[in-house]
Amino acid sequence: MSGVKRKRNVLNVKQKLEILQKLDNGESTSTDAEDVPNERNKISHSAALQSVETLLDYMKQSGFDYGDITAVRKLCVDIRQERNKQQK
Repeated sequence: MSGVKRKRNVLNVKQKLEILQKLDNGESTSTDAEDVPNERNKISHSAALQSVETLLDYMKQSGFDYGDITAVRKLCVDIRQERNKQQK
């Protein structure tokens, strides 16, 4: 993979929390056709889990509300369960 560069969308914490809140409310977070995952830009369960765990660590360090931290922990559990389903 050396020499291959991927365009990465880096979100700040506020943007990530807005996305999580939209997902909790059952809303779509996609605004562009480019944002819709396809076979070429599909995010793996491991990558998603790592990102959410990083967000969780940040939230713990920053003193976020217990309810928000619990919601992000639930996302970690959900991603692990989905990963396990797909591995079977």
